[in-house]
This record gives sequence, C-alpha cells and structure tokens, in this order.
Amino acid sequence: MAKFKAGDTVTVLDDSFTGKVKGYKKDRVVVVTTDGFELEFSESELVKTQTGDMQALFSGRSVSSILKEKQEPAKRSFVKEKKPKKDGFVLEVDLHIEKLVKNKRGMSNYDILTLQTETAKSQLDFAIRNRLPRVVFIHGVGEGVLKAELDFLFGRYDGVIVSDGDYQKYGGGATEVYIKQNPNR
Repeated sequence: MAKFKAGDTVTVLDDSFTGKVKGYKKDRVVVVTTDGFELEFSESELVKTQTGDMQALFSGRSVSSILKEKQEPAKRSFVKEKKPKKDGFVLEVDLHIEKLVKNKRGMSNYDILTLQTETAKSQLDFAIRNRLPRVVFIHGVGEGVLKAELDFLFGRYDGVIVSDGDYQKYGGGATEVYIKQNPNR
C-alpha cells in the first residue's frame, strides 16, 4: 500500500527542500520540488507535512515527532538505588608480622621487612587491578623503618596519592593510598 498520495506535501529527510507528491514510478515516489524539479525518492526518505506547519517544513520532521519531543519525560522512580560495594569499601591491610605468619621464629629483621613490603606491593597491585579507590596499610608506629620502605614503594607507582591514615582510627601507624581511576582502562 502506498504511503503517500498525489498532492501530499512532503519534506526530504536528509535534505533541505520540500515538494508535492506527483505519483509513483515503480517503487519510487516522484516529488515535484518548490523549484519545479521532478525528483524520485524512496518512501523512507520522505515525511508528510501539512502546508500550514512551517516548523515541520523547516526542520524536516513530522508534527507527531515534534509533539512527542515536547511531552514531559516520564517521572523518575524514587526507589533507593544501591551504590556499588566498591565505592564504600576500603581495603585494610595489616602488615604486623603476627598477622602475616603464624610464627616469626627464625625470621631475621630483613626477612620480616621483605615479607611486609612484598605483601604491601601485592595488595596494592590487587587494588589497582580491581579498581578499588583506596587502601589503608596498617604498619604500626615503631621506629619507622617499615613506613619508610612503604613510602619508597608507593613512590614508584604512578596514579597513587599517599597520605597518613586517619589518626583517630589508626593512631600514627597507618598509611592511606588513594588510587586515581583511569576511565580508559
């Protein structure tokens, strides 16, 4: 069934002119433009307009599509949205040697420090891979040797910001690492 009939005013969708339908030639619609040219189009390239509808003539859209745009958008549901668990989650890594091994007997200070820094490195790599926003490393106050090693380790990473952990929660014995998220990864 023909979508257009002779005398219908139409606008060409991807062009800036209008005309009247003269008829059909095979499966193509013959349109006489306002300049008097006869052109052929497929039905999908044309939109029927009313002669009094100037906005549709200039924009190349049908009246119904313009009215549909002007309708108010559907009201938003007020159901509470759940945040992803990642946003509120903070990875806490306790680097005290008692938390890392069952028995530290036979370990030298060098072995202990190496295990603590390797644990910190692997946990930070895990957080970066899983796009966690921040990690807290609990190292204790002590003499500051582990803290200095951690500062050196974290300094080798691009895209992290290092600061002291929350004093009220951890005292002076924690370092907090914020991981800058790269949206292109």
